[in-house]
This record gives sequence, structure tokens and C-alpha cells, in this order.
Amino acid sequence: MASRVLMLACLAMSCSVILASDPSSLQDFCVADSNSPVLVNGLVCKDPKLAQPHDFFFSGLHLAGNTSNPVGSRVTPVTVAQIPGLNSLGISIAHVDYAPWGINPPHTHPRATEILTVLEGRLEVGFVTSNPENRLISKILEKGDVFVFPKGLVHYQRNVENWNAVAIATLSSQNPGVITIANSVFGSKPKISADILAKAFQIDKKVVYNVQSKF
Repeated sequence: MASRVLMLACLAMSCSVILASDPSSLQDFCVADSNSPVLVNGLVCKDPKLAQPHDFFFSGLHLAGNTSNPVGSRVTPVTVAQIPGLNSLGISIAHVDYAPWGINPPHTHPRATEILTVLEGRLEVGFVTSNPENRLISKILEKGDVFVFPKGLVHYQRNVENWNAVAIATLSSQNPGVITIANSVFGSKPKISADILAKAFQIDKKVVYNVQSKF
């Protein structure tokens, strides 16, 4: 009897592991149908017979992004929003341009791990581990270097030279999402109460109001 209970428990655990993983694709591709009124966790597939080359194509990553902004960087994403054929494939890419000493500010990707490759310049990169350790793991990257940012962890990049830098980021989701910490905390709509932010950051409310006015 005990052995049967143990066997059933192991079987239940195995099934839970199987159900917790992403299902394998059951077709060659699933081109997103952005015009479909059906709401699903992801995007509805259009008829495969209607797929065209442009559903799997994007042009423009060779073009430099405009970094004339307060943070001095520009991200050009290529996700399922730009290439419908990425739907259900679990991958996307982004081109990142950095002005001299520009930053890609602290942010997270809630649905993806990121691999960053430096094409030009030198970058300081880093991510912070989860509570309670909150340890910063950072490194200076040279041209050709690769660095991994684990899924969901806060990370950043900074150009550490007096000339432009360029990187390519590959992400493990067709829709990785991005949460820029400063924008989310100080630029939410409606705004988070200054009392809450003042206590959380241990600063004066006037400082909170000042920062919120910039977003």
C-alpha cells in the first residue's frame, strides 16, 4: 500500500512538472493575426496558407537609433509586434544604441532572459540579484563580449567611452516585455502616492514630487 501511494505521489509530481512547462509547437509556425478579436494568452494564429515572406521579415537594424534623449540610448525592438512570424517561437531581438556615457536605465524583462552582445564600444553592464541579498553583479564589456541577464532581474547598461556604442540583445520570448524602474515607480498613471514613495526610498516628499514631474 505504501509503495502504491509513493508511486502515485511521484506520478503526480511528474505530471505537475510537465504541465508547468511551455507546450511544444504543434505546427511549423503561428503567424500572429493582429486583426483577430479573439483574446488569448499570446496572439491568435492566422491561416498558415495566408502566410507571406513579410510575416517573417524586418529591415532596419543596421540604422543607428536616435539617442538624443535624457538617458542617451535608443532601443529598437524586434518582437512579435514587428515580425508576426515570431509568434509562439519564444525568441526576439533588439538593437541598442548608446550615446557617449549614455545608459539603458535599470529595467526588467518579466518574460525573458536576455543575452547582450557588444558590437561597438565598451559597456558597463550589471544586474541585481533578488531580495534579501540584492547583490550587484557587473562587468565591463569590450567589443565582441557577451553577457547574460537572467529573467526578471533588474539590469542596466552604460557606455563608458566618449564615443558611441552599439549592442544586440537576444531575448527568450517573442514578447519579453520591459519594465523601466524609474518610469514605473515615478511615472505611473495615476501617480503612486508621494507618501508611499517617500517612505520606500527614505527621502523627502518634495524630492518625490520633483522626480515625478520629470515623467
